[in-house]
Amino acid sequence: MKTRSDKIAEAEAAGLRFPFPEPPASGTMIEVAAGVHWARLPLPMALDHVNIYLIDEGDGWTVIDTGMDTPQGRAAWEGLLAGPLAGKPVTRVVVTHFHPDHVGLAGWLLSRPEAVGASLWMTRVGFLYAKSLQLDRWDEPPEEAVNFYRAAGYGAAELERMKARAKYGFSRVCSPLPVGFRRLIEGDVFTAGGRDWRILIGNGHAADHAVLWCEADGLVLAGDQILPRITSNIGVYPTEPEGDPLGDWLASCAYFAETLPEDAFVLPGHTEPFYGVRTRLAQLVTHHASALHALGTVLESPCRAIDCFEVLYDRKITDQLLGFAIIEAVAHLNYMVATKRAVRVTRGGVHWFEAVPGAA
Repeated sequence: MKTRSDKIAEAEAAGLRFPFPEPPASGTMIEVAAGVHWARLPLPMALDHVNIYLIDEGDGWTVIDTGMDTPQGRAAWEGLLAGPLAGKPVTRVVVTHFHPDHVGLAGWLLSRPEAVGASLWMTRVGFLYAKSLQLDRWDEPPEEAVNFYRAAGYGAAELERMKARAKYGFSRVCSPLPVGFRRLIEGDVFTAGGRDWRILIGNGHAADHAVLWCEADGLVLAGDQILPRITSNIGVYPTEPEGDPLGDWLASCAYFAETLPEDAFVLPGHTEPFYGVRTRLAQLVTHHASALHALGTVLESPCRAIDCFEVLYDRKITDQLLGFAIIEAVAHLNYMVATKRAVRVTRGGVHWFEAVPGAA
């Protein structure tokens, strides 16, 4: 199995550069730019961490992303608040997107005495999406969700495992959010740590994902929109079963490649800060283009989403990864349909996809 050092070496050989290859230990932080600090929080999944960033305001801290609401996540925050952050309050919490590993502890943090009077900053779609998902509390998934996964090719065994995991839904790993928030809008600029940060909005991984760009110092707080050694999950969910997030993702990659300079220093939501943003965006586009090309060959015969794993992924799909794998497979297939490279036919509640002969 490749180590993290092996993967960094591969990424550097492909044109990226990692000035801070060793991540901060739990309860500590590393200053990666003047007044900008990197910390990590644990996650209870294969991707076992999320990055957060702390901007020193002189008399307080601006927090970028907050981690997932788990006992381990709270304990890590307790260590930070009692350690390197002690003595100054949290004055602002900025959340890049609504996924629980980024927004999950925002409400908890804002309710603490260290953050009295602090405000939550998010995009409108991100805030409302998180609020609505917190209302979905069930011990078993609704019939629409069951039908979605059945249509993707889940059999009885997979459906039963999916139902058993339903109790670990969004509302159980995201603390209650405040009533109000400050909206992040494309093109707006705000000041944090003596720097001006321009808001850029991406899509595909999450609706209205905020990226913060300090053009003067070449710093990019990228969340999960641009990751260096792994690919952001691009998924279709039961909430929008015919959506085309991969189309949104590819359009966003083009936008960021046009906007951000190659020598920008990117502070991502996972793995390590890096240089080489345009190189990485080109790699991401090539990755998905290759997957789509391979799908075109496989779909010469009708396939379900679950039949496409071998051509889309270079690893064994375990039960833990099955949910991520199926939503990403559907995203690629929906893109094929949206671009008229494939057609979708439903038989017995199952979606079958087939390539359009001669389509590019």
